[in-house]
Amino acid sequence: MKKEPKKKKPWATKAAMEQVYELKLWGDNKSVFYSGTGSHEPEIVNPYVEAVTSFLTSFENPLVVCDLGCGDFNIGKKLVKHTKKYFAIDIVSDLIEHNKSTFKSTNLEFHCLDIAVADLPSGDCALVRQVLQHLSNTEVQNIINKLAVFKYVILTEHLPKGDFIPNIDIISGQGIRLKKHSGIDLIASPFNLKVKNEKQLVSFVLDDGKGVIVTTLYTVF
Repeated sequence: MKKEPKKKKPWATKAAMEQVYELKLWGDNKSVFYSGTGSHEPEIVNPYVEAVTSFLTSFENPLVVCDLGCGDFNIGKKLVKHTKKYFAIDIVSDLIEHNKSTFKSTNLEFHCLDIAVADLPSGDCALVRQVLQHLSNTEVQNIINKLAVFKYVILTEHLPKGDFIPNIDIISGQGIRLKKHSGIDLIASPFNLKVKNEKQLVSFVLDDGKGVIVTTLYTVF
């Protein structure tokens, strides 16, 4: 009798992300929580903040933003003032509680949610910064289904330099597809996200030969 494939337990991704912070697998700058160099290195962070700020401030009426995978909020804290409402979401409950006590603004709310499973706050623009790269294709697809309700999606992914095979599946966790010479491409199979427009906002080539961090603006509807 053929065995059924093992199903991923719903708490497995949460446990993996909690371990990242507990064991400081993304590095340690002596903070209680640290989301890695991609959220702290000025040469990576500053161009991103500048590009997203330019986009957000281009509207006469400020947007409602959902930051899906807000991490330690070193980047989000620079963007809140340019929004009507800023929902900052992460799967790690202790991280969210720390952020709640550290960052205060009248238009800022933190929520502990598994974005692949839970209903998301409604908004105009979703920020998904180096999150999908850590998730299995099943979880990525679940998130894509939720992104369809936003008018804009600003996606940041760590990709190989040059040509690569998109969307090779992985087990959710601290690692990414780079070791398989792959990366997330929402337009490619199996996701085939339908968008009205896509525009690259910023890219940063890592000088250690470990690929490029690319931020893309998608107009969804």
